[in-house]
Amino acid sequence: MSVDTVTLGCRLNFAESEAIKRTAPAGADWLVINSCAVTNEAVRQTRQAIRRARRQRPSARIVVTGCAAQLDPTAFAAMPEVDEVRTRDFAAPLTVAAGFRSRVRSFVAVQTGCDHRCTFCTIWTARGPSRSLPFAAVRDAVAAELDAGAAEIVLTGVDITSYEGGLGPLVERLLRELPQLQRLRLSSLDSIEIDDTLFALIAGEPRLLPHFHLSLQAGDDMILKRMKRRHGRADAVRMVERIKAARPDATIGADLIAGFPTETEDMADNTLRLLDDCDIVAAHVFPFSARSGTPAARMPQLDHATIKARAARLREQAAERRSAWLHTLVGTNQRVLIENNAKGHSDGFAPITIPGTVRGDNGLARIVAIDGDHLVGAWA
Repeated sequence: MSVDTVTLGCRLNFAESEAIKRTAPAGADWLVINSCAVTNEAVRQTRQAIRRARRQRPSARIVVTGCAAQLDPTAFAAMPEVDEVRTRDFAAPLTVAAGFRSRVRSFVAVQTGCDHRCTFCTIWTARGPSRSLPFAAVRDAVAAELDAGAAEIVLTGVDITSYEGGLGPLVERLLRELPQLQRLRLSSLDSIEIDDTLFALIAGEPRLLPHFHLSLQAGDDMILKRMKRRHGRADAVRMVERIKAARPDATIGADLIAGFPTETEDMADNTLRLLDDCDIVAAHVFPFSARSGTPAARMPQLDHATIKARAARLREQAAERRSAWLHTLVGTNQRVLIENNAKGHSDGFAPITIPGTVRGDNGLARIVAIDGDHLVGAWA
């Protein structure tokens, strides 16, 4: 008997899957599919995972939860492989979700839900309004993860910059009250919501690691307006310039959507140029996927071939920029945490292999070579 999880989608889902495993009844024989609905492809992959789970565990109780199940519970309940669909109760008190595959880096959820209404998104429906965990609950969860052996904590959520009371004050208190917390990362940030306290920490707190993933989505003002984003292109560029000026070792990641409805070639080029203008070295590129019931699904759509081609072009350019960045690190010294199989990441989230190391090793490494998409290092 065991409780296993198959998790699709975001880091928050992985943290929640760990919480499900910890709270399952003793002796349960469950296989929990924690679903994703960010794109139609994610929903398709969820269905594939359910069918594969039944083949692999014919006697287990298949329980489906997560965003795709929340949006269409009837459809998932109708699948012959599914024994139970569990949906979220938005009125129920929040509980801390923590954990992630490896105990070296642990993800702690501080918030869920979203109060914004981006025209392409269903997540605000799947997760409800923004709700934040009390500071004491977050602090205790982080302390427990550190006590269990985590060397790095990542704060995660749907929209963590909307944390009640401010993300900056939360981070500041955590670092003050938990001196044993030496490595803290943040998951995706909405650049328009970075508060003054958080920016001061970005600029001057070495325990806050210098990789910042921004929810940018596009680099054209008209497309951003049609997405109902709350920032313009210039806002994104200014924020990155400000971060880089204050923290020269900062690296930037970003979410970008290719082929949004009404996007012209010029508009697509504006997003392509954003890679350079924001010095993006870790781009998550999503081909636009029309989600049923969203305003974007009712806008004039681009054909699939065009969307695919623009996504490929964005990915190609992003890969070239990333490769160039990794090459600049050869010959430098980088702080590294080894996570598994002699592989880990630098503070700036460059992937690094150090032969002969084991999970949890950390320190200053000399980068001696590059092997594909990984750096190769040796302890300095």
